[in-house]
Amino acid sequence: MDVLIVDGYNIIGDWEELKKLKKRSISEARDRLIEILSEYKAYSGLRIIVVFDALYVKGLESKQAINKLEIIFTKEKQTADDCIERLVDSVKHVKNQVYVATSDYAEQRTVFGRGALRISARELLINIEGIDHNIKHSIKSLPKYDGLLKSRIDKQTLKKLEEIRRRGK
Repeated sequence: MDVLIVDGYNIIGDWEELKKLKKRSISEARDRLIEILSEYKAYSGLRIIVVFDALYVKGLESKQAINKLEIIFTKEKQTADDCIERLVDSVKHVKNQVYVATSDYAEQRTVFGRGALRISARELLINIEGIDHNIKHSIKSLPKYDGLLKSRIDKQTLKKLEEIRRRGK
């Protein structure tokens, strides 16, 4: 299974929606990012690990699972970059590809040297918006359901059922 490692605060600092939320509340911005990535995971099937460094949350390193995402808060004085580099080394395998979502150029070069591919914050947003567009288009193309059986049956079957009904009278 391919793995996407996300530098959480880097993405929050890049996406307009999240930057606005961050001004009001960093926890709201984190929650919204997790919500967006949860939907992305459901559609893409990727294993997604989101890393937040201890810049805004002091304390010991913690790992959580939220909506099937793996969320890591680094320990104090450990950067997200250090954690991401360690993760790349631990999850890369010949059977999967590791992607790191960050717009930090130095980090992109480092993880590329360790065998991961980089995705900028902007590219990740474009991927997510593309999936949202595909889902909305798929929903629009579904036939309207009015609650009646006749709206879900093909015309030939409907005609046969009507003939049977008329014979029964």
